Amino acid sequence: MTHIPLLAITQGDPAGIGPEIVAKAFRDAPDDLRGCFVAGDVATLRRAAQAIGRPGVPSVPVAQITAPAEALAAPPRCVPVLQLPGIPGPQPWGRVSAEAGRAAAHSVVWAARAALRGEVAGLVTAPLHKEALAAAGVDYPGHTELLQAEAAAHAGVPLAEMPVRMMLANDELRTVLVSIHVSLRAAIEAVTQANVLQTLRITHAALSRSLGRAPRIAVAGLNPHAGEGGLFGREEIEHIAPAIAQARAEGIAADGPHPPDTVFMRARAGAFDVVVAMYHDQGLIPVKYLGVDKGVNVTLGLPLVRTSPDHGTAFDIAGQGVADADSLVEAVRMARVLAGGNV
Repeated sequence: MTHIPLLAITQGDPAGIGPEIVAKAFRDAPDDLRGCFVAGDVATLRRAAQAIGRPGVPSVPVAQITAPAEALAAPPRCVPVLQLPGIPGPQPWGRVSAEAGRAAAHSVVWAARAALRGEVAGLVTAPLHKEALAAAGVDYPGHTELLQAEAAAHAGVPLAEMPVRMMLANDELRTVLVSIHVSLRAAIEAVTQANVLQTLRITHAALSRSLGRAPRIAVAGLNPHAGEGGLFGREEIEHIAPAIAQARAEGIAADGPHPPDTVFMRARAGAFDVVVAMYHDQGLIPVKYLGVDKGVNVTLGLPLVRTSPDHGTAFDIAGQGVADADSLVEAVRMARVLAGGNV
C-alpha cells in the first residue's frame, strides 16, 4: 500500500520569496507535493500564486482547508492552506518588518507543535528573515534554535538537553556543523571536546537511520592544515582529536582531523559520507558552491522531521515570480524519505 506522509510547509517570511516558491512547487512538482499543505495565511499564498502567473502557464488555485488531512484530497497543482488564526496577512514585498517576522514565526511554531503532537509527519520550512524575526521579538535567531526550543518545551527538558545540529546536504556532499548562528569568535570558542563529540554522536545516530548503516564521518580541523601539529593552533590537539578518539571508542566511524581545505573534496569523491565542520561558513560554503538549487538544510537531533531549502528570503527579487523552487522541492523529497514515505 502506498504511504504518503502528511507534511506541513511553513509559508516563510511573507515579504520574501517563500510563498512564491511554495506556490511554484505545487504547480511544477505536483507528484512530489502530494500530502503537503501550507501552514500560514490564505491571502498571502493567493498573492504569491498571482505573482508567479505567466502567459501560457496554468494558474495555481489556492484552497483553504480546515484540517491537515484534507490536503490528501486536494487536486494536483492546487495549494491547500490551513489558515492559522491571528497570523498577519500579506506584507510589502522585500521589506523587513516585525509583522512579517511574526507571521513567519507563527507558521513555524504551529507546524512544530503539530509535528511534536504527531498530527503531521514532518515540516518543511520556507525561508524566514532573521532581522524580521528579531524585530518581532522572537528570542531565537533562526529556525534551528526556534525548533530546538519548541522540542525542549514539549519534552519538558532544559534546552541543553535537546542538542541539535544543522546538516546541509545535496546529492554530492553532506556537512554537519559544530556551531550554527554565532559570531566567528564564538564559533571558535565552541570548538571543545564536548561539543565536537556531541556533534559526532548526533551525526552518527541520524545518518545511521537514513543510510541504514553507520556513516563514514570525516572531521575537519579548525585551523589551516588542521593545525600542522600545533604550529597553527592547538584546537586539533587539545579538543578535536580527543573527541574523535572517544567517538571511535564508542563505535562511531569518525576520522580526522583533516585539513579543511581538502576534506570536502575527498568526501565529494566518495571517501566519506559526511563532513563534520567546525563552524557555519566552513561547512556551508562547499555545499552552496555546488548549487543552492539542490541543497537541503536538515535539523538533526530533533524528535521531528524538519528540512528546508538552502537559501534565504531573496528580498531583491520577491514578488517578481522568478525565484527557483528546486531547493524547496528537494527539501520536500528529503522530508518524505526521513518521515518514512515510500512514494
